[in-house]
Amino acid sequence: TESQQILTNVAHAYEDVPADMVAEESGPGAQNSPYQLRRKSLLPKRTACPTKTSMEGASTSSTENFGHRAKRARVSGKSQDLPAAPAEQYLQEKLPDEVVLKIFSYLLEQDLCRSACVCKRFSELANDPILWKRLYMEVFEYTRPMMHPEPGKFYQINPEEYEQPNPWKESFQQLYKGAHVKPGFAEHFYSNPARYKGRENMLYYDTIEDALSGVQEAHFDGLIFVHTAHIYTDEWIYIESPITMIGAAPGKVADKVIIENTRDSTFVFMEGSEDAYVGYMTIRFNPDDKSAQHHNAHHCLEITVNCSPIIDHCIIRSTCTVGSAVCVSGQGACPTIKHCNISDCENVGLYITDHAQGIYEDNEISNNALAGIWVKNHGNPIIRRNHIHHGRDVGVFTFDHGMGYFESCNIHRNRIAGFEVKAYANPTVVRCEIHHGQTGGIYVHEKGRGQFIENKIYANNFAGVWITSNSDPTIRGNAIFNGNQGGVYIFGDGRGLIESNDIYGNALAGIQIRTNSCPIVRHNKIHDGQHGGIYVVSNGLIIFCICVSQHEKGQGVIEENEVYSNTLAGVWVTTGSTPVLRRNRIHSGKQVCRATTCTSVTCSCCPFLEQLYLLWQW
Repeated sequence: TESQQILTNVAHAYEDVPADMVAEESGPGAQNSPYQLRRKSLLPKRTACPTKTSMEGASTSSTENFGHRAKRARVSGKSQDLPAAPAEQYLQEKLPDEVVLKIFSYLLEQDLCRSACVCKRFSELANDPILWKRLYMEVFEYTRPMMHPEPGKFYQINPEEYEQPNPWKESFQQLYKGAHVKPGFAEHFYSNPARYKGRENMLYYDTIEDALSGVQEAHFDGLIFVHTAHIYTDEWIYIESPITMIGAAPGKVADKVIIENTRDSTFVFMEGSEDAYVGYMTIRFNPDDKSAQHHNAHHCLEITVNCSPIIDHCIIRSTCTVGSAVCVSGQGACPTIKHCNISDCENVGLYITDHAQGIYEDNEISNNALAGIWVKNHGNPIIRRNHIHHGRDVGVFTFDHGMGYFESCNIHRNRIAGFEVKAYANPTVVRCEIHHGQTGGIYVHEKGRGQFIENKIYANNFAGVWITSNSDPTIRGNAIFNGNQGGVYIFGDGRGLIESNDIYGNALAGIQIRTNSCPIVRHNKIHDGQHGGIYVVSNGLIIFCICVSQHEKGQGVIEENEVYSNTLAGVWVTTGSTPVLRRNRIHSGKQVCRATTCTSVTCSCCPFLEQLYLLWQW
């Protein structure tokens, strides 16, 4: 082969190298090489036919002079082994590592793998990470190896921290069989078959549309690399097969591979794309007429019925003032969207509707004009560990029978509520942090429901939890603290179960109930408020830390709570309110325990009152 001929020629050339040159090359300057020179000092030329006597007399000395072990005769008595040819000896033993590596650097990956099968030394050199890194970056452009251990899973690693010695080669093997969208390179690749001999399994295209049409190629497994070159604009990308499309670029890949559309949805996933994957790229919808009504059905990324693609490590932007950045709609729409950035959009960020589901994990959703997330019409997603912040509207909005499971999300600094529930929506919100809302934390209204369990709700400008207009949520096991106003407000025929919460340090009441509201408040701790403890106003019930001047008929059941160390009254009941208080522990208040004005109060079994002044008026 060509590589063997090159090695043989180099070996013959080294036979005539003067000894002083070899010594000079292997001197102190050679220590800077990444490999230690493996050549031995050149042997003096032997006489053509030495006599038997001279060979017998000089056997020991010649062994020392020549620097190698003498050949042993075979036991069978046959002729002695012939000495190795000079070229073979230089190839296998004396050709310096640097020279072999230089020769190997001209080989492509298949020839390198064949060379590694020659001998142990060639195997070590042909698997050198520097050789494979050069080849890898030439083909894929990544500056860190992109691992692809299984379908639908890609991640980059730091080579220094990887457990295997050559992650570049390993990644090369995992990504080898794929198509490449690299504008301007396809013509060069196919017009130089000798230069790229051995890469017949690779395909090159100028456009994404051409690559999608090549899915049916016999040796193509559906893997498409979209390389950095320019912005891919106004291509018709409708995906209805289980393809894998991933950006390929040095550095931060998603920042450099940009796909946008100015007329239609940029990506549309249709039935048949249930196992598709799109990752490591920027996807933009940037229409010229951003507010035109014909964009109502257009989105940056659209996922329709009966498909479940994976969207991973993408940056998603939409400058259109209608529609949304990501729309998941229809029965059987169940994508996995993870590690994406959905920000700076001029409408809704993530919109889930019409019985759609899906898993949405570790995304950043911020600075969108409307809600960061909309869930409506029986949409039922699983949303975990998302960072939803600095929205120009509400953080999460569930309405019109929207559902969903929200876990460990960080929702903060949105202009309206962090989480809004409306119109029979019934989400489950668990172990989230909802804080620093410019209005409130959680707002449940117009017959909204929901379960809010073990969340941290703090430092909101208005109430931590606001329940009104015939809504009936469950607020259980939450820490509601340090609000700039009250902890929990139940107004306007609000109901709900307020149970086992720790409500403290709020500027106004811990719980306030009024306007014909009738919640159940039990097993809570209401303490260290800057105002009162429980405040019930005219047919409403308020628990913990507040004092309010309205008189609006509060009701409700307040039982087995501990109310202590509040600045004003532990429990305050005003005109026309009829709450039921049972087995509460009210102590250590700085002013009164219970205060009532012109009302009837049913109170039983509040046995422990410590350091309190009781004032009753009726």
